[in-house]
Amino acid sequence: MDAIKGLLFDIGGVLYVGNTPIEGAPQTVKELMTRYPMRFLTNTTRTTPQTIYENLSKMGFAIPPESLFTALDATKSYIRERVGTAYTVLTDEAERYFEELRSENPDFVVVGDAHTNFTYARMNGAFRALQKGAKLVAAAKNRYFKDDDGALSMDAGGFIAALEFAVGVEATLIGKPSRDFFTLAASSMGLNPGEVLMVGDDIESDIKGAQDAGMKAMLVKTGKYCEGDLDRGIVPDGVLESVAQLPKWLERASFKD
Repeated sequence: MDAIKGLLFDIGGVLYVGNTPIEGAPQTVKELMTRYPMRFLTNTTRTTPQTIYENLSKMGFAIPPESLFTALDATKSYIRERVGTAYTVLTDEAERYFEELRSENPDFVVVGDAHTNFTYARMNGAFRALQKGAKLVAAAKNRYFKDDDGALSMDAGGFIAALEFAVGVEATLIGKPSRDFFTLAASSMGLNPGEVLMVGDDIESDIKGAQDAGMKAMLVKTGKYCEGDLDRGIVPDGVLESVAQLPKWLERASFKD
């Protein structure tokens, strides 16, 4: 196998839960940053990349903003590259991020984790735009995430599935587990997918998504990890209690030249 030459990290659930960093995670990131190029991937769509960067800084993570690879930013780039307009089902903060692209006669319907904005009126507006020919774009399509209270909460996936069912279309997925999302992150480091290790807490979105893109994948038992994850036919390249154990694992890993 190729040596590991670069690292990708999921953010929520791997580096922190709620507003609390995983024990040892800031120090782990600082240590590994001296040895590997790194990108930090997130399907978080409630907040903008700038807010994510500021929150990470407050928690003690010294992560350059250019190392963030967010589904929300990738979605905005996707619409801009196609000179399109959008009807959005997002939080108020994310709506403002798309302000210049929004239209009542859109080319695209963009759906992310809208939190309390998943109202009938908002969803029906999306349905009607799709009926008129707009294309459905899923900024992210996760089933659930670990919320601030420590319990799992619904993510955007179920709401996107509802629109797919109602209109009879399939959404274009931008964030994880999209193969393009992973390969773009690898290429931004000048690496091939086979040279990259993805670290995540989501057995489907992080682990299977990365492996399908040709990467190695490490599952951590924090965040949304559940005991039954390892019984779902997806086999990670490694399993750790937390990201803090990653440096030692990399020192003895068999993925070497």
